[in-house]
Amino acid sequence: MKNPFKLLRKALYTQWIEKLLSTQQVYGPVQQGKRVNYRRIASPAELTDDFIIPENSVKSFVFPRIEKLFSFTGNKEGVSIEDKNLEAIPYKVILGVRPCDAYGILNLGAIFGWNPADPIFSKRLERTTFIGSACNKTDDYCFCSSIGGGPGNTQGSDIFLTKMETGDYIAEIITPKGETLIASDLELFEEATGLEKEKYLAVLPRRFDDSHMEEKINVVFDTPIFDEYALRCLGCSACAYVCPVCGCFDIQDETRGGKGQRIRCWDSCGSKLFTLHTSGHNPRNTQGVRWRQRLMHKFSYMPERLGVRGCVGCGRCSRHCPVDMNISEQLSLISEC
Repeated sequence: MKNPFKLLRKALYTQWIEKLLSTQQVYGPVQQGKRVNYRRIASPAELTDDFIIPENSVKSFVFPRIEKLFSFTGNKEGVSIEDKNLEAIPYKVILGVRPCDAYGILNLGAIFGWNPADPIFSKRLERTTFIGSACNKTDDYCFCSSIGGGPGNTQGSDIFLTKMETGDYIAEIITPKGETLIASDLELFEEATGLEKEKYLAVLPRRFDDSHMEEKINVVFDTPIFDEYALRCLGCSACAYVCPVCGCFDIQDETRGGKGQRIRCWDSCGSKLFTLHTSGHNPRNTQGVRWRQRLMHKFSYMPERLGVRGCVGCGRCSRHCPVDMNISEQLSLISEC
């Protein structure tokens, strides 16, 4: 049986990143004041590993906040369209990707890969390599182990690194994309036996039983459980913007004279404008109904249509909520119904 693990020495890890920097754009977790964010780096020295999870998710690397879809020019003869040049999308490597973020990209891909597949998303995903980083600590907001993930989950990562006490890394080369990335640097990765990554992972007990979540959330659809919880919701949509799986977007045309561009920008089903009709009627006219839609989408509609959930247990929505709405608390309540 082929050994699934390789050993990457601490000093060689730095050397490897320097090689990556010479060939493509490299991003990773960077300390910015009291916060850690995924940012483009110019040196391995900019990276930090003293964090639980970055403030921003890696979603924006494949699904930008604002993105031009195409340009257009109008005149008396009609309208000409210039498609986005997909070959201009750069190759990127994202380092230090937490397991929940990588898992989120996998689930987000189910949305944009649904027939017909989105060509812009597909090209960005094709040219982005995700190097996962195991979690050695968690906080009260983390609940990935309750919904199919975990501190050592490799789903969605092309390469997965687990840091040992020595500062060296256990490396798992998971996908063909990961194999291609290290093809010219194989000498940096040692063959090793007897490596056990589990003892270096954070311990995160399950908060609730999710085995029948899809059925239970449908059972409580017409109950007051969503209204009662959403009484303090402001509808600010912060939860959607920091979520690694939320894929709602709006389409707008920006024009000046006879020229313009069509753009796609993030949106949220938690906003009352999201379903507001031109007539003034809104089929989701209360925040409770909108909160219900958010949870139903993640735990009923996506599993039914796409075979994946819209939540990976990263806890960002709860960390960033200005009124302390905690999604894992409500999921725990629903799981007991």
